[in-house]
Amino acid sequence: MALSNKELDNILTIITSETSLSSNLDAIALSFHKDFNRSEHFKVGMALMTLLQNKDLLENAPERIAALYLLFEMYRSESFSVNPFAPLFHTLVQDVDNNSKASPEVYFISLITSPTARDVFKMSPRSIVAAAEESNTKPDVRHLRFAYNKTSMKVMSGISSILPDKESNDQDVTEQKEVIYSLLSGSQAPSLSTFEPMFVRPVPPLHQGSDELLWLNPNSSEYTYEWEPLVVVSDNTEIEMRKLMAKALKSTLPQQQQNRIKEEINKNPKLVYHIGLSPAKLPDLVDNNCMVALEVLLHLSQSNQLTEYFTVLVNMELSLHAMEVFNELLSRVDLPQEYIHHYITNCITACENCKDRLAQHRFVRLVCVFLRSLIRNKVIDVKDLFIEVQAFCIEFSRIREAAGLFRLLKQMDTTADIECK
Repeated sequence: MALSNKELDNILTIITSETSLSSNLDAIALSFHKDFNRSEHFKVGMALMTLLQNKDLLENAPERIAALYLLFEMYRSESFSVNPFAPLFHTLVQDVDNNSKASPEVYFISLITSPTARDVFKMSPRSIVAAAEESNTKPDVRHLRFAYNKTSMKVMSGISSILPDKESNDQDVTEQKEVIYSLLSGSQAPSLSTFEPMFVRPVPPLHQGSDELLWLNPNSSEYTYEWEPLVVVSDNTEIEMRKLMAKALKSTLPQQQQNRIKEEINKNPKLVYHIGLSPAKLPDLVDNNCMVALEVLLHLSQSNQLTEYFTVLVNMELSLHAMEVFNELLSRVDLPQEYIHHYITNCITACENCKDRLAQHRFVRLVCVFLRSLIRNKVIDVKDLFIEVQAFCIEFSRIREAAGLFRLLKQMDTTADIECK
């Protein structure tokens, strides 16, 4: 369960760096999913929980907000009540009724578990702390009273093996980091072990029953049969869609079958969760059936899983199909600017690293047309990527589309200078 030094470096950078704390939560999630896959989430969550339970290890409120958000983000695709770290959230809000003013952590928990949680992901940890300090009302956290599942009970049972040093109030930042690394990394990770209670279970007495086996030899012939209809009824549509999706991941489907998938998804939007598609399989679907992939992503736009699918999409290898899907999504879904900027950077890098000259020219033309469309439709603010895009245009200036994009940038830059004067 211990983290490696590199893993701990990555997680501390995400929750403590000035760049992360000033970025919105969507950007923090993007950085996290880039460094850690789903199989590592529980291990990372245990480390974050250790830091949050010991305030002398993670003192700053914005850093604690970032750590709490990652615990929420890792299991965002599931119901919050089954998040294995939900008891920690519950513990933080237990005393809110007795306090005149809630802490920034409690304020944040009330926001991310509310129906309008989507708006919170546009805020940074620092802005959330500032909003909590300005708020004069107690956050409503009554909906967080729930029963824990088995994994949650296992996570929270026992007493932590770490004891805070109450006499050390002026701990140096370097010393603090050394303590964190000694506790959370290496072959021994004492922070992930606890002193757990031993449950004594007395042996139950034997029951002397006289009628338990009566059903083996019934003495009455007055009985009837009850038919259970659900035993033989199956959802044929779902089975058919799963088979079609399995084919769609391997080869291009005939237009009739593509239309069939889109028709059934439009009839029952929840079907997208049961047809065998996962974020890891998205690249195969985009490459073979990009229009089906687009339809699925559009129906996932209100889902908690959308972040994982977008992260996979923006990190895909550059291709015409991937660009078509991304461009169509931009016209129909309000994507965070971080995803758009990250995708543009990946496209530029892919063009620069392409060894095949003909393929490189084709990709450069595609990217230039894509960027012109984004700029003209005001999907992006070119000022945010001006230097990077301008360097790209200069590098490939021999290509007509790149030269045209460069002229457009210069024209916009000149217009902006005139407006400023």
